This record gives sequence, C-alpha cells and structure tokens, in this order.
Amino acid sequence: MHDHPHPGTILKETVFDPLELSVTEAAERLAMSRVAMSRVLNGKAGISPDLAVRLEMAGVSSARFWMTLQANYDLWCARQHAQPPVRPLREAA
Repeated sequence: MHDHPHPGTILKETVFDPLELSVTEAAERLAMSRVAMSRVLNGKAGISPDLAVRLEMAGVSSARFWMTLQANYDLWCARQHAQPPVRPLREAA
C-alpha cells in the first residue's frame, strides 16, 4: 500500500463522521480529554490499548481490531525508512 491510513483517520471516517460526533462529544463519551482525542484523530498519536478497550466498551468493534490496525500502521511506518544493517543471530554452520 502506498500511503497506509492512520487508525485515527479510520476511526474518524468510519465511526465518528457517520454518527456526526464532534471531537468534544466523542472524547466525553470515551472519558478522555478532547486534546488526546484530537491527536489520535489527526494522526499525531496512536490508538493506545486503553483507547482500544474504551472503543470496544462503547460498541465500536473489538479492542483487538483497533490494536491490530495500530500495530499494522506502526509496522508500515517502520518499513518506510532505511533500517541499519542487521546480521543473523544464528551463524550458518
């Protein structure tokens, strides 16, 4: 995938926008600060395990779903930049 979407963007576009929830309302319902919610939705912070659990409790898929999205995004980001030279841990016999 050329440009992997941030999980916060997916949350905003597939959940909050269709429900017409503002950042403030969503943050209140999920018992978090508006600033923290805004950072997630704007791709400045990831979906934490706590937020994933809260989303599950609020009826928005499972915590595992959100954590998998975040892990996949983080892995994609890591693969976008050069990694240092790595040698095998086990030498060939």
